[in-house]
Amino acid sequence: MAEKEKKMIKTIRIDVDKCNGCRACEMICSAFHASPKYSSNNPARSRIRIIREPLKDIYVPVYAGEYTVAECAGRDKYTIDGKEYDECAFCRASCPSRDEFKEPDSGLPLKCDMCEGEEEPLCVKWCMHDALILEEREEEVEEQEEQEDLEIGLGSLADKFGVDKLMDALARMSEKE
Repeated sequence: MAEKEKKMIKTIRIDVDKCNGCRACEMICSAFHASPKYSSNNPARSRIRIIREPLKDIYVPVYAGEYTVAECAGRDKYTIDGKEYDECAFCRASCPSRDEFKEPDSGLPLKCDMCEGEEEPLCVKWCMHDALILEEREEEVEEQEEQEDLEIGLGSLADKFGVDKLMDALARMSEKE
């Protein structure tokens, strides 16, 4: 049985009623994750997205969660002010069935890193309407071995292009060295 340890868990609480759809969170997130930092602004690189229905004044911030290898079984529908939304619209996962939360150039999954190295996530800091609030709590969690970024990235590429094409590309790259 795995040992339990106490760990500080950071989450972003979203108050949908306060979001006005300004998309400042998307802009600062994409700029922070640009290479080099703050050199460009591409909302497709953002780890937070605003699901919008501007004519009805509905804006729902959703930030990127874990990568999932397969599509979920859920196809529930949500109705908000008479407009129907797919469950996928509010999903935080990067999965093979949709392009949300994938790096536009490589197709690798994106995950919110809470702006690692900063005092607080920049989306929270830049939200002028307090729709995004940083919450920290202590939880007991079981120790488990985490997948490395390389494994997640290779798995995503294998899902997209197939293992054979990935192996061929790696072989060609190793020949060049």
